[in-house]
Amino acid sequence: MSRILHAPLSGRRTLLLGTAALLALPASAATRKSGAAKPQPPEVWPRASQVPGGVARLSLGPAAARPLATTGGDGNQPVLVLGDAIEWTALVGIPLAAEPGEASISVQARPDAAPRQLDYSIAPKQYREQRLNVAPRTVDLSPEDQARYERERDHLATVTATRTELRPDAALQMRVPVPGRRSSSFGLRRVFNGQSRNPHSGMDIAAGTGTPVLAPLPGKVIDTGDYFFNGGTVWLDHGGGLLTMYCHLSRVDVKVGDVLQTGEKLAAVGATGRVTGPHLHWSVMLNRAMVDPALFISA
Repeated sequence: MSRILHAPLSGRRTLLLGTAALLALPASAATRKSGAAKPQPPEVWPRASQVPGGVARLSLGPAAARPLATTGGDGNQPVLVLGDAIEWTALVGIPLAAEPGEASISVQARPDAAPRQLDYSIAPKQYREQRLNVAPRTVDLSPEDQARYERERDHLATVTATRTELRPDAALQMRVPVPGRRSSSFGLRRVFNGQSRNPHSGMDIAAGTGTPVLAPLPGKVIDTGDYFFNGGTVWLDHGGGLLTMYCHLSRVDVKVGDVLQTGEKLAAVGATGRVTGPHLHWSVMLNRAMVDPALFISA
Protein backbone atom coordinates (compact mmCIF):
# COMPACT_ATOMS: atom_id res chain seq x y z
CA MET A 1 0.00 0.00 0.00
CA SER A 2 2.85 2.44 0.78
CA ARG A 3 4.17 2.06 -2.75
CA ILE A 4 0.78 2.99 -4.22
CA LEU A 5 0.46 6.07 -2.02
CA HIS A 6 3.93 7.39 -2.89
CA ALA A 7 4.02 6.46 -6.61
CA PRO A 8 3.55 9.08 -9.31
CA LEU A 9 -0.08 9.64 -10.31
CA SER A 10 0.29 7.67 -13.55
CA GLY A 11 1.77 4.74 -11.64
CA ARG A 12 -1.00 4.87 -9.07
CA ARG A 13 -3.62 4.89 -11.83
CA THR A 14 -1.98 1.86 -13.50
CA LEU A 15 -1.78 -0.14 -10.27
CA LEU A 16 -5.33 0.68 -9.24
CA LEU A 17 -6.70 -0.18 -12.67
CA GLY A 18 -4.78 -3.45 -12.67
CA THR A 19 -6.21 -4.39 -9.27
CA ALA A 20 -9.73 -3.44 -10.31
CA ALA A 21 -9.44 -5.43 -13.53
CA LEU A 22 -8.32 -8.51 -11.60
CA LEU A 23 -11.23 -8.19 -9.17
CA ALA A 24 -13.67 -7.86 -12.07
CA LEU A 25 -12.51 -11.10 -13.71
CA PRO A 26 -14.64 -14.26 -13.30
CA ALA A 27 -13.40 -16.50 -10.49
CA SER A 28 -11.70 -18.97 -12.85
CA ALA A 29 -9.95 -16.23 -14.80
CA ALA A 30 -8.89 -14.45 -11.62
CA THR A 31 -7.42 -17.69 -10.34
CA ARG A 32 -5.41 -18.14 -13.53
CA LYS A 33 -4.27 -14.50 -13.40
CA SER A 34 -3.08 -14.79 -9.80
CA GLY A 35 -1.47 -18.18 -10.37
CA ALA A 36 -3.33 -19.74 -7.41
CA ALA A 37 -4.60 -23.31 -7.76
CA LYS A 38 -8.37 -23.58 -7.89
CA PRO A 39 -9.63 -25.75 -5.01
CA GLN A 40 -11.25 -28.97 -6.20
CA PRO A 41 -14.29 -30.45 -4.46
CA PRO A 42 -13.55 -33.74 -2.72
CA GLU A 43 -14.37 -36.77 -4.88
CA VAL A 44 -17.12 -39.03 -3.58
CA TRP A 45 -17.45 -42.79 -4.12
CA PRO A 46 -19.20 -44.22 -5.89
CA ARG A 47 -19.65 -41.45 -8.43
CA ALA A 48 -23.25 -40.63 -9.26
CA SER A 49 -24.64 -41.83 -12.60
CA GLN A 50 -28.44 -41.90 -12.77
CA VAL A 51 -28.75 -44.28 -15.72
CA PRO A 52 -29.63 -47.99 -15.98
CA GLY A 53 -26.70 -49.81 -14.37
CA GLY A 54 -25.62 -46.67 -12.50
CA VAL A 55 -25.83 -45.34 -8.95
CA ALA A 56 -28.08 -42.55 -7.68
CA ARG A 57 -26.75 -40.50 -4.75
CA LEU A 58 -29.78 -39.04 -2.97
CA SER A 59 -29.55 -36.59 -0.08
CA LEU A 60 -31.72 -37.58 2.89
CA GLY A 61 -30.86 -34.50 4.97
CA PRO A 62 -29.99 -34.45 8.69
CA ALA A 63 -31.25 -36.97 11.25
CA ALA A 64 -30.10 -38.11 14.68
CA ALA A 65 -29.83 -41.75 13.52
CA ARG A 66 -29.27 -43.46 10.16
CA PRO A 67 -32.56 -43.35 8.20
CA LEU A 68 -34.04 -46.48 6.70
CA ALA A 69 -34.41 -46.48 2.92
CA THR A 70 -35.79 -49.05 0.49
CA THR A 71 -36.27 -49.21 -3.26
CA GLY A 72 -39.74 -48.89 -4.66
CA GLY A 73 -41.61 -51.40 -6.78
CA ASP A 74 -41.87 -55.15 -6.25
CA GLY A 75 -38.21 -55.54 -5.23
CA ASN A 76 -38.42 -53.29 -2.15
CA GLN A 77 -34.73 -53.80 -1.40
CA PRO A 78 -32.89 -52.05 1.46
CA VAL A 79 -30.71 -49.19 0.24
CA LEU A 80 -27.21 -48.41 1.51
CA VAL A 81 -27.19 -45.17 3.56
CA LEU A 82 -23.94 -43.36 4.43
CA GLY A 83 -23.21 -40.20 6.40
CA ASP A 84 -23.79 -38.77 9.85
CA ALA A 85 -26.33 -36.72 11.82
CA ILE A 86 -25.51 -33.64 9.71
CA GLU A 87 -26.11 -35.24 6.31
CA TRP A 88 -27.20 -38.73 5.22
CA THR A 89 -26.95 -40.00 1.63
CA ALA A 90 -28.76 -42.95 0.06
CA LEU A 91 -26.78 -44.91 -2.57
CA VAL A 92 -29.25 -46.59 -4.91
CA GLY A 93 -28.10 -49.24 -7.40
CA ILE A 94 -30.16 -48.85 -10.59
CA PRO A 95 -30.79 -52.16 -12.43
CA LEU A 96 -29.69 -52.45 -16.06
CA ALA A 97 -33.29 -53.33 -16.91
CA ALA A 98 -34.66 -50.11 -15.36
CA GLU A 99 -36.76 -47.95 -17.68
CA PRO A 100 -35.67 -44.31 -18.07
CA GLY A 101 -38.00 -41.88 -16.32
CA GLU A 102 -39.11 -41.21 -12.77
CA ALA A 103 -38.27 -43.56 -9.90
CA SER A 104 -38.42 -43.31 -6.13
CA ILE A 105 -37.25 -44.73 -2.84
CA SER A 106 -39.07 -44.91 0.48
CA VAL A 107 -37.39 -43.22 3.48
CA GLN A 108 -38.11 -43.49 7.20
CA ALA A 109 -36.32 -41.17 9.61
CA ARG A 110 -37.01 -43.69 12.40
CA PRO A 111 -38.43 -47.23 12.45
CA ASP A 112 -41.65 -45.89 14.04
CA ALA A 113 -41.99 -42.92 11.65
CA ALA A 114 -44.24 -42.76 8.62
CA PRO A 115 -42.29 -43.33 5.38
CA ARG A 116 -41.90 -40.55 2.82
CA GLN A 117 -41.29 -40.94 -0.89
CA LEU A 118 -38.14 -39.47 -2.42
CA ASP A 119 -38.24 -39.15 -6.21
CA TYR A 120 -35.35 -39.15 -8.67
CA SER A 121 -34.92 -39.43 -12.44
CA ILE A 122 -33.25 -42.15 -14.52
CA ALA A 123 -31.72 -40.90 -17.77
CA PRO A 124 -31.45 -43.16 -20.84
CA LYS A 125 -28.11 -44.70 -21.82
CA GLN A 126 -27.23 -46.59 -24.98
CA TYR A 127 -24.72 -49.41 -24.44
CA ARG A 128 -22.72 -50.98 -27.26
CA GLU A 129 -23.16 -54.47 -28.73
CA GLN A 130 -20.55 -57.26 -29.01
CA ARG A 131 -20.73 -60.49 -31.03
CA LEU A 132 -18.87 -63.56 -29.77
CA ASN A 133 -18.45 -67.15 -30.89
CA VAL A 134 -18.26 -69.68 -28.05
CA ALA A 135 -18.73 -73.42 -27.59
CA PRO A 136 -22.25 -74.28 -28.84
CA ARG A 137 -23.04 -76.22 -25.63
CA THR A 138 -22.74 -72.97 -23.63
CA VAL A 139 -25.48 -71.32 -25.73
CA ASP A 140 -27.88 -74.18 -26.56
CA LEU A 141 -27.94 -76.04 -23.26
CA SER A 142 -28.51 -79.77 -22.99
CA PRO A 143 -31.17 -80.90 -20.47
CA GLU A 144 -28.38 -81.81 -18.03
CA ASP A 145 -26.66 -78.42 -18.40
CA GLN A 146 -30.00 -76.60 -18.13
CA ALA A 147 -30.75 -78.43 -14.87
CA ARG A 148 -27.28 -77.55 -13.55
CA TYR A 149 -27.73 -73.89 -14.49
CA GLU A 150 -31.11 -73.75 -12.69
CA ARG A 151 -29.64 -75.29 -9.51
CA GLU A 152 -26.82 -72.76 -9.59
CA ARG A 153 -29.25 -69.89 -10.24
CA ASP A 154 -31.33 -70.84 -7.19
CA HIS A 155 -28.23 -71.11 -5.03
CA LEU A 156 -26.89 -67.73 -6.18
CA ALA A 157 -30.25 -66.12 -5.38
CA THR A 158 -29.55 -66.91 -1.71
CA VAL A 159 -25.96 -65.62 -2.00
CA THR A 160 -27.02 -62.28 -3.50
CA ALA A 161 -29.65 -61.81 -0.76
CA THR A 162 -26.80 -61.44 1.78
CA ARG A 163 -26.97 -58.18 3.71
CA THR A 164 -24.82 -57.35 6.72
CA GLU A 165 -24.06 -54.15 8.59
CA LEU A 166 -21.77 -51.65 6.92
CA ARG A 167 -18.55 -50.85 8.79
CA PRO A 168 -18.77 -47.41 10.46
CA ASP A 169 -15.49 -46.37 8.80
CA ALA A 170 -16.47 -47.70 5.35
CA ALA A 171 -14.84 -45.94 2.40
CA LEU A 172 -16.20 -47.10 -0.96
CA GLN A 173 -13.39 -46.17 -3.35
CA MET A 174 -12.25 -49.55 -4.72
CA ARG A 175 -8.87 -50.62 -6.06
CA VAL A 176 -8.92 -52.47 -9.37
CA PRO A 177 -8.64 -56.18 -8.46
CA VAL A 178 -6.19 -57.04 -11.25
CA PRO A 179 -4.04 -54.92 -13.58
CA GLY A 180 -4.80 -55.10 -17.28
CA ARG A 181 -6.72 -53.72 -20.22
CA ARG A 182 -10.49 -53.51 -19.94
CA SER A 183 -11.46 -55.92 -22.67
CA SER A 184 -15.21 -55.55 -22.30
CA SER A 185 -17.27 -52.84 -20.66
CA PHE A 186 -20.24 -52.97 -18.35
CA GLY A 187 -23.67 -52.91 -20.02
CA LEU A 188 -22.43 -54.28 -23.34
CA ARG A 189 -25.20 -56.13 -25.20
CA ARG A 190 -23.74 -59.54 -26.05
CA VAL A 191 -24.69 -61.81 -28.93
CA PHE A 192 -23.36 -65.38 -28.53
CA ASN A 193 -23.28 -67.43 -31.75
CA GLY A 194 -25.89 -65.10 -33.24
CA GLN A 195 -28.21 -65.28 -30.22
CA SER A 196 -28.81 -62.15 -28.13
CA ARG A 197 -28.35 -62.48 -24.36
CA ASN A 198 -28.59 -60.23 -21.32
CA PRO A 199 -26.28 -57.19 -21.14
CA HIS A 200 -22.81 -57.69 -19.70
CA SER A 201 -23.18 -57.19 -15.95
CA GLY A 202 -19.54 -56.54 -15.05
CA MET A 203 -16.14 -55.33 -16.18
CA ASP A 204 -13.80 -57.70 -18.06
CA ILE A 205 -10.08 -57.14 -17.48
CA ALA A 206 -7.63 -58.93 -19.79
CA ALA A 207 -4.86 -60.64 -17.83
CA GLY A 208 -2.83 -63.82 -18.13
CA THR A 209 -3.80 -67.06 -16.44
CA GLY A 210 -2.44 -67.13 -12.90
CA THR A 211 -2.39 -63.34 -12.39
CA PRO A 212 -3.33 -62.68 -8.73
CA VAL A 213 -6.80 -61.26 -8.06
CA LEU A 214 -6.86 -58.89 -5.06
CA ALA A 215 -9.71 -57.69 -2.85
CA PRO A 216 -10.80 -54.15 -3.86
CA LEU A 217 -12.20 -53.39 -0.37
CA PRO A 218 -12.32 -55.14 2.99
CA GLY A 219 -14.87 -57.94 2.77
CA LYS A 220 -15.98 -61.40 3.82
CA VAL A 221 -16.05 -64.40 1.48
CA ILE A 222 -19.68 -65.54 1.21
CA ASP A 223 -19.46 -68.00 -1.70
CA THR A 224 -16.98 -69.89 -3.85
CA GLY A 225 -17.67 -72.42 -6.56
CA ASP A 226 -17.29 -73.69 -10.11
CA TYR A 227 -20.32 -72.53 -12.10
CA PHE A 228 -21.50 -73.45 -15.59
CA PHE A 229 -21.28 -69.96 -17.10
CA ASN A 230 -19.00 -68.18 -14.61
CA GLY A 231 -16.44 -70.94 -14.03
CA GLY A 232 -14.35 -70.53 -10.88
CA THR A 233 -16.08 -67.84 -8.82
CA VAL A 234 -15.72 -65.91 -5.55
CA TRP A 235 -18.27 -63.57 -3.93
CA LEU A 236 -17.31 -60.95 -1.31
CA ASP A 237 -19.67 -59.11 1.05
CA HIS A 238 -18.58 -55.55 1.89
CA GLY A 239 -21.60 -54.71 4.06
CA GLY A 240 -24.74 -52.66 3.52
CA GLY A 241 -25.87 -54.69 0.51
CA LEU A 242 -22.63 -54.05 -1.42
CA LEU A 243 -21.27 -57.30 -2.93
CA THR A 244 -18.57 -58.06 -5.52
CA MET A 245 -18.10 -61.13 -7.74
CA TYR A 246 -14.99 -62.51 -9.51
CA CYS A 247 -15.41 -65.08 -12.31
CA HIS A 248 -13.51 -67.42 -14.72
CA LEU A 249 -10.84 -68.05 -12.08
CA SER A 250 -8.15 -70.68 -12.58
CA ARG A 251 -7.65 -71.04 -8.83
CA VAL A 252 -9.52 -69.98 -5.69
CA ASP A 253 -7.33 -69.21 -2.68
CA VAL A 254 -10.03 -68.45 -0.08
CA LYS A 255 -12.93 -70.24 1.59
CA VAL A 256 -16.35 -69.14 2.80
CA GLY A 257 -16.02 -67.18 6.04
CA ASP A 258 -12.57 -65.74 5.32
CA VAL A 259 -12.25 -62.01 6.02
CA LEU A 260 -10.01 -60.07 3.63
CA GLN A 261 -8.46 -56.63 3.75
CA THR A 262 -7.97 -54.39 0.71
CA GLY A 263 -5.20 -55.80 -1.49
CA GLU A 264 -5.23 -59.34 -0.10
CA LYS A 265 -5.16 -62.15 -2.67
CA LEU A 266 -8.34 -64.14 -3.19
CA ALA A 267 -7.80 -66.05 -6.45
CA ALA A 268 -6.00 -66.19 -9.81
CA VAL A 269 -7.16 -65.20 -13.29
CA GLY A 270 -8.23 -68.03 -15.59
CA ALA A 271 -10.41 -69.04 -18.53
CA THR A 272 -13.03 -71.27 -16.90
CA GLY A 273 -16.75 -71.22 -17.73
CA ARG A 274 -18.11 -69.52 -20.88
CA VAL A 275 -15.12 -67.52 -22.12
CA THR A 276 -13.06 -66.89 -25.24
CA GLY A 277 -9.76 -66.42 -23.38
CA PRO A 278 -8.22 -65.73 -19.96
CA HIS A 279 -9.53 -62.64 -18.18
CA LEU A 280 -11.22 -61.53 -14.98
CA HIS A 281 -14.93 -60.79 -14.97
CA TRP A 282 -15.58 -58.41 -12.04
CA SER A 283 -19.10 -57.45 -10.95
CA VAL A 284 -20.37 -55.02 -8.33
CA MET A 285 -23.86 -55.47 -6.85
CA LEU A 286 -25.69 -52.78 -4.84
CA ASN A 287 -29.16 -53.44 -3.36
CA ARG A 288 -29.23 -56.57 -5.56
CA ALA A 289 -28.70 -54.56 -8.77
CA MET A 290 -25.57 -55.07 -10.87
CA VAL A 291 -23.95 -51.65 -11.31
CA ASP A 292 -20.94 -50.33 -13.21
CA PRO A 293 -17.68 -51.08 -11.33
CA ALA A 294 -16.07 -48.06 -13.04
CA LEU A 295 -18.10 -45.79 -10.72
CA PHE A 296 -16.10 -47.12 -7.75
CA ILE A 297 -12.56 -46.70 -9.13
CA SER A 298 -10.30 -43.88 -10.27
CA ALA A 299 -10.46 -43.27 -14.01
